[in-house]
Amino acid sequence: MTTIKFGTDGWRAIIAEDYTFANVRICAQAMAKYLIDSGIAHKGVVIGYDTRFASEDFAAATAEVMAGNGIRTYLCDRAAPTPTISYTILEKKAGGAVVITSSHNPALWNGFKVKPEYAGSASPEVIAILEENIAQIEAGKAKVQRMPLSEALQQRLVHKFNPAPGYLKQVASLVDVEGIKAAGITVVVDAMFGAGMGYFPALLAGGNTRVIEINNVRNPLFPGMHNPEPIAHNLAALVAGIAQHQADVGLATDGDADRVGLVDENGQFINQLQVYALLLLYLLEVRGKRGPIVKTVTTTAMARKLANLYHIPVYETPVGFKYVGPKMMETGAIMGGEESGGFGFAGHIPERDGIVAGLFLLDLMIKLQKSPSQLIDYLYSLVGPHYYDRIDIPMPEERREAIIARVRESKPVTIGGLKVTDVDTVDGFRYMLEDGGWLLIRFSGTEPLIRIYTETTDKARVQAILADGRKLVGL
Repeated sequence: MTTIKFGTDGWRAIIAEDYTFANVRICAQAMAKYLIDSGIAHKGVVIGYDTRFASEDFAAATAEVMAGNGIRTYLCDRAAPTPTISYTILEKKAGGAVVITSSHNPALWNGFKVKPEYAGSASPEVIAILEENIAQIEAGKAKVQRMPLSEALQQRLVHKFNPAPGYLKQVASLVDVEGIKAAGITVVVDAMFGAGMGYFPALLAGGNTRVIEINNVRNPLFPGMHNPEPIAHNLAALVAGIAQHQADVGLATDGDADRVGLVDENGQFINQLQVYALLLLYLLEVRGKRGPIVKTVTTTAMARKLANLYHIPVYETPVGFKYVGPKMMETGAIMGGEESGGFGFAGHIPERDGIVAGLFLLDLMIKLQKSPSQLIDYLYSLVGPHYYDRIDIPMPEERREAIIARVRESKPVTIGGLKVTDVDTVDGFRYMLEDGGWLLIRFSGTEPLIRIYTETTDKARVQAILADGRKLVGL
C-alpha cells in the first residue's frame, strides 16, 4: 500500500515521517509523467511553495525532477500564495503547477498540491492518473528522473522568477482597489506567518486606508496558534489588533492564503458560512452579477435562500475544490465556495483565493457603507438568522470503517430535538432538519479526523445538535 494518497486538495503528510524528499520526488515524477502523457509538457510547469519548514528545498527537489524529464520549469524565487501560483499557470500558459504547501495543517505537516493547466485544483480524474503513476514508481515499474538544480539552471530548463507582479496586476483588475484605498478605513490583516504576507499592504498602499499587518514574518512553528487556519480560536492576535488600532475590520489568510477569515469591528469572528453568504450578496447586489453558484455540502443554507431571492441556480458538490472548481467551469458559475473559508470567483481562476475574497469583503463594506456587524444584520434581514459550529474529533485510522458502519446503520428520528426530514450521503452523512438546518458527519480527506458540522436557525440548539452528532459516531 502506498503512503501517498491525495485527499481533498493534494497529498499531505508529517515532515520526515512520510513527507520525505524521496516521496516528494515520486510525486514530482508522477506529475511529470502526467504532463508528458497529456501532451502538454512542452508548455512547462510552475513550481511554488509556502513558508513551512524546508518548503523551498522540497520545491527545488520537485524542479530537479521536472528538469530531469526535460520539462521547462518556472521556479518561484520566494514563498507565494497558492492562488498566486495558480494564476501564474495562465500568465505563462503553462501545463500546470505544483505547490509545496499543506495549507492550514499544523506545523509538522507539509504537502504537495497539483494544479492542472486550467489553474484550479486537480480534479478526481487527474488525481486518479497521478496516483496510478505513483503506484507504478513504487512498484519499480518506472523510475524518478533527476537533474541537479545547478545544471538545470545552467541549461535554462529551470527559470527562477518572482510570481507576485502579474498576480497583483490581475487582482487589481477584479475589484475597485482605488475605492478601497480612498475609503479611509483601518484594516488589520493577520498573515498567520504564511505566504500571504505583504499582499494586502502592496495592493492598498498609497491611499487614506490604513493596513496594519501582523504575524507577517516567516515562522514555520506558527506560534500562538494550533495551526494557520483563519478560524476563531486561532485569531486572538487579530482580535487584539482590532481593539488596539480601533480598526474597522480584521482579515486573516491561512498558511498558503487561499482561505480568508473575517473579524468584525467589535472583535467578533464572522464564521465561514456567513462569509460565503456575504460574498454572494456582494456579487449579486453590489456587482450586479447573475449566474449559477456552487457550494459544497458543508456550507450554508443561506446560499439557497439568496439564490431564490435573485433567481439563480445552485449546484452542490462534495467537499474540496477538486469538485468545486470543475463544477464552476462546467456551469459558468459566478462563485464557488466551501465551509473551510475558501472561495473562488468568475473572471479569475477556478480556485480559492483568500486575497481576492478579502478585497471583495472590504469593497462590500465600503459600497454599502456598513460595518461588518451591520452587514450581518442586513444579511439576516434577507434570509433570517443562521448559526453554525463544527467540532473535530481525532479518529484512530483503524476504526474508520467500523465508525462509518455505525453511522450508516443508525437511523435517528430527531437530532437536537428537531425532526430529521431527509438524509444524504453526497460526502459523509448529512441529516436535513425540520427548521431548514442540517447536521453533517464527515470523515476528513486530509487528516485523521471526524468533522461534525451543523447550521440551524436557533443559536440555542447548536450545541445540542453537535452533541447528538457525537453520539452517532460513538467517540
